Amino acid sequence: MRKKILHNWGLKLASLLLASILWFLVIQLDDPKKSQTFYNIPVTLINTELLEQENKVYEILENTATVRVSVTAPTSIISQLRATDIVAEADVSRLTDINTIPITYSVLNVGVDSDSVKGDHDVVRLNIEQKVSKWVKVKYITKGEVAEGYIVADTTADQTLIEVSGPESAVNRIDHAGVEIDVAEATRSQSANVEVLLYDAENQVLEFENVLKNVNYVHMEVEVLAVKTVPVEVSASGTPAAGFLATGVVESNPAEVRIAGSASALGNISRIAIPKERIILDGAEGDVVNVINIRDLLPENVRLADSDFNGRVTVTAYVEPEMERTLQIPKGNVNIVNIPEELTAEISDKEEYFELKISGLEAVVSLEDQNAIAGTADINAWMVEEGIDELLPGTYDIPIYFGISEAVKLEGEVKAEITFAKVAEE
Repeated sequence: MRKKILHNWGLKLASLLLASILWFLVIQLDDPKKSQTFYNIPVTLINTELLEQENKVYEILENTATVRVSVTAPTSIISQLRATDIVAEADVSRLTDINTIPITYSVLNVGVDSDSVKGDHDVVRLNIEQKVSKWVKVKYITKGEVAEGYIVADTTADQTLIEVSGPESAVNRIDHAGVEIDVAEATRSQSANVEVLLYDAENQVLEFENVLKNVNYVHMEVEVLAVKTVPVEVSASGTPAAGFLATGVVESNPAEVRIAGSASALGNISRIAIPKERIILDGAEGDVVNVINIRDLLPENVRLADSDFNGRVTVTAYVEPEMERTLQIPKGNVNIVNIPEELTAEISDKEEYFELKISGLEAVVSLEDQNAIAGTADINAWMVEEGIDELLPGTYDIPIYFGISEAVKLEGEVKAEITFAKVAEE
């Protein structure tokens, strides 16, 4: 038996070798190898907790986060491969001093040798920074304009500060956070949950993939109120010191203010009146200036519309020295009226003019024209006042009434020496 097996052994070995070659050729002809390229394969970092333990964060640089991978394998295998079968990994434990990590490639298929998988680059490059956190202020922003006759009275949110964390260079660029709500043509208050955005010091929006916020949305409310402009009405009380007079002019600065509230509340308000008891002139020898906070005078549910106005108005009541002046009224400017029918009347020749001592505010006193002022001696009125039933001929001192402004005070009484005589018989 052994002799039969060993008989022509060289021929048999050659046959076996030939059969193997033929089998291999058949296989190659039926299922040849080919290459296929897969694009945008993500590089997966493993053992990233090593960086986290050192309180560091990273980002992949220079477009090394994805790779282009070429796989060579039999056609039957290639035809079944998908991009999800390609694995590209970088182990953080192999991080170099220049912050690169070698990439290893493999395929989730036992029929592909790792040597048959090639990537377009062999390392992933990282930017590694210290992880920092800070709290930033939340600013409330309204978009658009409310309807005419309305204002945004107040904006609030359920967060005034938020915490941001991430790479030190990114976090240092963040100046504040902002939330925005649209109030275009609004006539009533608005509320919504709005996204938190990050801003730099120039109020430009910042977008970071590796910066985290402790909240991404906040609830924001905007109070929208009707607005109205009304005058500030002022007056004064009391008497200035002797020798001084109130001009009667009381001014408010500002003279009008804008108020806000519901449309129904504003409909009943036409002015804001400051009580005269708030401006006291007693004993004043000059202008009286008071600062009044009109917030105290606003009705309930009504407020000042301008946030930059603190509600304080400056009220000035003008006081000036009393002006004295002596006028000389020509005798010809005095008329005698209501003379008894049986008498004639004539002003004494020694009266060339009448002196009037007047006093008052300069603006009034200075306007009195002595040549234009007329005087009247009313004989009948004088007789009634003196209880005279019948006036006998003779000379009497009769009071004269001059047509001067009521705002001017006349010192003493001016009288004219008037002579009465019987009417001559014809």
